[in-house]
Amino acid sequence: MGAKSLGDKVVIMNADKAIQSRFSKPQIFGSLGFTGAGLLLCLIVFMGKPATEPTQFPEPRRTLVEVVIATPKDHMISVRTQGTVEPLRQVGLVAQVSGKVESVSDKFLDGFFFRAGDILLELEKADYRFAIARAKAQEAAAAQRLAEERGRNLQAQREWRDLGTHEANDLFLRKPQLRAAQASLEAAKADVAAAKLALARTTVRAPFDGRLDLKAVDLGQFVAAGTILAQVYATDRVEIHLPISDSQLPLLELPLFGSLEDANPLVVLSANFGGEIWQWHGQISRVEAKIDRDSRVTFAIAEVTDPFGRREDRRPPLTPGLFVQATIKGKPISQSVELPATSLRGDNTILLVGEGDRLDRLSVQLLKRERDRVWVRGIPTGSQVVVEQSSLLAVGAIVEVVGVKNVRG
Repeated sequence: MGAKSLGDKVVIMNADKAIQSRFSKPQIFGSLGFTGAGLLLCLIVFMGKPATEPTQFPEPRRTLVEVVIATPKDHMISVRTQGTVEPLRQVGLVAQVSGKVESVSDKFLDGFFFRAGDILLELEKADYRFAIARAKAQEAAAAQRLAEERGRNLQAQREWRDLGTHEANDLFLRKPQLRAAQASLEAAKADVAAAKLALARTTVRAPFDGRLDLKAVDLGQFVAAGTILAQVYATDRVEIHLPISDSQLPLLELPLFGSLEDANPLVVLSANFGGEIWQWHGQISRVEAKIDRDSRVTFAIAEVTDPFGRREDRRPPLTPGLFVQATIKGKPISQSVELPATSLRGDNTILLVGEGDRLDRLSVQLLKRERDRVWVRGIPTGSQVVVEQSSLLAVGAIVEVVGVKNVRG
């Protein structure tokens, strides 16, 4: 037991000597020096580190917009509509007497023009000449009876005077018979005049300057009194019934109470004819007497004078049945603003650039819309109206104005 303890002590002592031999004093001082240098370097780095600054995030980019400066003023806003050309006067030529068609004019053909008083067709006249002869014979007989009654009246007056009295009864003096004879003569003369009138009516003449639209009879055909011979229309004027909606009515000065005393609204009509666009000028003359029950629109009637006149520009005639576009000159609309159509939103509102370049919404009154322009009312003078709508634009958003757009007109 004691020998083992002694051996352990010897081993421990030998280990201590080994350690002391491995770490000499110079090595220990060197390690301490390196450690101190490292601590000093860390202290210098820590002390020299710059102070922490807060992170600066960039300001969000503003949406770029183009604006129109609102300038309310009086605008002459035209109204566009459309319609079909119709003749102002169109009638059916009717036979006033019966008979066989004896002759027809070269102008009695569909589409031909004629002048007032031109003979279009004639009916057979023989029967009416016979009727005149009979009426004249009756007239002569009535005249004879009247002469006889006048003679008898004179004879009765002499006889009554020979009786020595001044009072005579009418029947004795044949006054009723005399009046009857006079009436018979007048009736006979009327029969002669009626027979002559019937003969004249066998000749059918044009009632006005016009054009034959459709003929219904021809040579050799028998017609009865009241038969329609042809459809004709006048060529001095034509008319176009133009529908005007409720929203268009405030833009026009229409003759709603009859006719305008000053001046009727002017109308420019245009149509595609032969592959070209032609124009005619007219004016609104009146409006229809009632509002259409189906469409609930008011029809203004435009008239064009001399639609078939010959012109040096070789413009085609304004023929009935032609479909035309119409532009009606409007009345001055005060305090209205013209804007690009893209500036108006679907709910009739616009976006304005207000204070701090923030967007505001404003409701306006829509007066008229065209494909690329609108006319509205209710915008203060000088307001900056955003031209283009975008999903990025919302009320309260801050924007940047990059340009001012001019509106034509």
